[in-house]
Amino acid sequence: MNDNEAIRSGFEAYTEGVEKSLGKFPERKKKFVTGSNAPVERLYTPLDLEGRDYLADQGFPGSYPFTRGVQNTLYRGRFWTMRQYAGFATAEESNKRYKYLLEQGQTGLSVAFDLPTQIGYDSDHPLSQGEVGKVGVAIDSLADMEILFDGIPLDKVSTSMTINAPASVLLAMYIAVAEKQGVTPDKLNGTIQNDILKEYVARGTYIFPPAPSMRLITDIFEYCSKEVPNWNTISISGYHIREAGSTAVQEVAFTLADGVAYVEAAVKAGLDVDEFAPRLSFFFNSHNDLFEEVAKFRAARRVWARIMKERFGAKNPKSWMLRFHTQTAGSTLTAQQPDNNVVRVTLQALAAVLGGTQSLHTNSKDEALALPTEDSVRVALRTQQIIAYESGAAETVDPLAGSYYVETLTNRIEEGAWDYIRKIDSLGGAVKAIENGYVQQEIQDAAYTYQMDVEAGERIVVGLNKFQVKESAPEGLLKVDPAVGKLQEKKLAELRGKRDAEAVRKSLADLKTAAQGSDNLMPRILEAVRRYATLGEICDVLRGVFGEYQQKVVL
Repeated sequence: MNDNEAIRSGFEAYTEGVEKSLGKFPERKKKFVTGSNAPVERLYTPLDLEGRDYLADQGFPGSYPFTRGVQNTLYRGRFWTMRQYAGFATAEESNKRYKYLLEQGQTGLSVAFDLPTQIGYDSDHPLSQGEVGKVGVAIDSLADMEILFDGIPLDKVSTSMTINAPASVLLAMYIAVAEKQGVTPDKLNGTIQNDILKEYVARGTYIFPPAPSMRLITDIFEYCSKEVPNWNTISISGYHIREAGSTAVQEVAFTLADGVAYVEAAVKAGLDVDEFAPRLSFFFNSHNDLFEEVAKFRAARRVWARIMKERFGAKNPKSWMLRFHTQTAGSTLTAQQPDNNVVRVTLQALAAVLGGTQSLHTNSKDEALALPTEDSVRVALRTQQIIAYESGAAETVDPLAGSYYVETLTNRIEEGAWDYIRKIDSLGGAVKAIENGYVQQEIQDAAYTYQMDVEAGERIVVGLNKFQVKESAPEGLLKVDPAVGKLQEKKLAELRGKRDAEAVRKSLADLKTAAQGSDNLMPRILEAVRRYATLGEICDVLRGVFGEYQQKVVL
């Protein structure tokens, strides 16, 4: 009898014994599922991994297919970059928060922009009223960006900017601030999200239609490959797809399908895949189901490596690597018993570390109620530091590898992702699948199923639908002063009064001409930024040439 036959025989005996005992010791529920509603078996054994090839499917850290990580020693060399997503009110106030976080041991900045900035409007635009500085910092021009990073040496920190439709403008502002500090673009490290496809699917801060949006993205790829070589030109985001209600499989599949669309667009624009692919990065969510999330990260690396090597013929091993930032799941935080959120975030952060993330943001406990206070941000940062320095989770590479359960989940997520990617290919690619509403409908169906399970009590959310307590109204929440809008309007008026109006007019005219043609737009945008053209003025020029996108309604 070989090993598998012996295991199979033993498993059958084990199952018979369980079945006999269930009458006296029943399991606590009839159906066990992961956080994404995938079935969980009672026990996993080597039989679940029959036919798998270790070297082909797992291999070693730092080697294809990178299932076990993109670095060969991972956190034994250095910890992940610890970021806290921050930005609110004015550039002056956000600058103070950044300096506080750096003093507390944060190793990278992560900038949150307010809604008007995200959709390309100045703070004095009528549509900006009531939103200035609310969900992030208001940035109207290079003058605001100079204040935001005042006293922060941009050649010493890594900065992530969560910005999409106007990503080219904010990147140009960052480059211009660095120039004023005497830092050349080749010394800059960081990431712009720059992922417009997920905006059409899950978030909504789009401006332009898909075709010109893809042009802006590939222009950034080309420009940075030559001028800003250490910059991550896109952070292809599954985070917001998951926040909208997708499953773990859908998060991987739809994110990587978007990645395929970006690579195809860049290749079609004449770029060599190995010139830009090493600077692609990804952004994933981390939910509560510890083992499913670890498996998700491992599967995503393997799928992307195979896509880049086999589909696009990339030769540089760095082009095969899926490097990613992780943020803990905002959608899992509850306004009820917010202290419970510290535990949720800890589990989610641990999953990201066990899954091999390159950088991490931990949400604060009060984010279901308001922007986080300094105290709650510090606790969130300390959560990362305790995992790093005290838990032992960072001492070895891919510590859950070889778990029959985790390996089975990894394989299952990979197979499900490939099924979705093939379906999206059959629809004409990610852009077509988004335009016809397929991706949105799949996410909506998953979100509806999850919500029905919560409302039926089949899925327990502690403090929400079970273990409730009477609570008093929360106190000490951070509130943004409504006067921020008026302050920004005043700053804009002063800026327009003292800048060189003719130089601004000419730079915007040059940008319009370039947008009507096929030249790379980054140099024109950078020149307009240097002349203190505002974000809204630059985006209005592009709106005039490209038009605005109208979302397809999916019911």
